[in-house]
Amino acid sequence: MELHNLTPAKGSVSKRKRIARGQGSGRGGTSTRGHKGQKSRSGYSRKRGFEGGQMPLQMRLPKRGFKNINRVEYIPINLSRLQAIADKYNLDTIDLETLVTNGIVKKTDKVKLLGRGELTAKLTVNVHASSEAAKKAVESTGGSLTIV
Repeated sequence: MELHNLTPAKGSVSKRKRIARGQGSGRGGTSTRGHKGQKSRSGYSRKRGFEGGQMPLQMRLPKRGFKNINRVEYIPINLSRLQAIADKYNLDTIDLETLVTNGIVKKTDKVKLLGRGELTAKLTVNVHASSEAAKKAVESTGGSLTIV
């Protein structure tokens, strides 16, 4: 057996039907498209969601709401989670880089500090946003909060 005499298994490869190549091919004339109508014409293409002229589903359903393209999404981190992070990794400074390296947030995320839970450690925190309660809690333990 060599490269020049390799062939596929018998019956595994069949020639494709050559449509619209004359009456002798058995697929001439209307070329399997039937007679007349939009789908028999050349260049026919149907729009996505087209239902034969019936009002499409996306137009029958009511429109609701509004998506603000300028909305800024924050990843919330509560004080209790901040305390757990500080205890687990022995941190006294928590900023975006430490959160990213420890796999808590992604590099592109914006972080907001929220006030649920207790904070006992004295921490230096750098985040994108913070609630008033969280700011008071961080400063009451002797730490500092900086908005990046």
